Amino acid sequence: MAMRALLASVLLLTSCAVPAGVAAEGPWQPLFPDEGVPVHWRVTAWKDLALAPPDGAHWTVEDGVLTSRGARGTWLVSEAEYGDLELEYEFRLGPRGNSGLALRSPAAGDPAFDGLELQMADLRYNLEAKPSELTGGLYRAVEPFEQVYLPEQWNRMWVRLEGAHVTARLNGTLILDHDLEEEQRVIPRHDGTLAPPLRERPRRGHLGFQELSRGGTHVLIRGARLRSLDPQ
Repeated sequence: MAMRALLASVLLLTSCAVPAGVAAEGPWQPLFPDEGVPVHWRVTAWKDLALAPPDGAHWTVEDGVLTSRGARGTWLVSEAEYGDLELEYEFRLGPRGNSGLALRSPAAGDPAFDGLELQMADLRYNLEAKPSELTGGLYRAVEPFEQVYLPEQWNRMWVRLEGAHVTARLNGTLILDHDLEEEQRVIPRHDGTLAPPLRERPRRGHLGFQELSRGGTHVLIRGARLRSLDPQ
């Protein structure tokens, strides 16, 4: 009986929950339905998440593919907030496509300067763009290791955020592996004012996808799924 009690105690200890402060990988969850308007998401203007979108602009899912409709210049923003996470999805842009992935964004302001924005842009959108303004860059702050974006094809993005550490792969290639605590440089906004350095940006906030393409095309997103890495 003593041996059985000892064995039971060992099994109980080894099956305990993850210790406090250690990331517990939750189950993968799809972000959007297979069809229809995404629930628990809102559409906003691209310059400020507190502003209403252009008249008639909306996002919808058709045959498993998320896209925007109507005027350019919007964000599709989650009602939920996220901290540490792992996220993957596929995206496709037109010849002058421009989009972005908002991470840890506050409910107001521009995710590129008040949260984090992982850029998605065709090379032809802005021929004078800096490397940090191209696909895989943290907008105007951190450039990707290399440019492996496939124009007008489906590209697979994988992102992992843990505390100040951000890692990203595009089409299987590591493009970011960065400690945000190292980033002390202030970043110029579009109007010339200065945004806080990445080390001072929120560690928790909203998720979003941007539509800012030119030429009448719209970003396409499919297979988007997420799992929480928030400490338990």
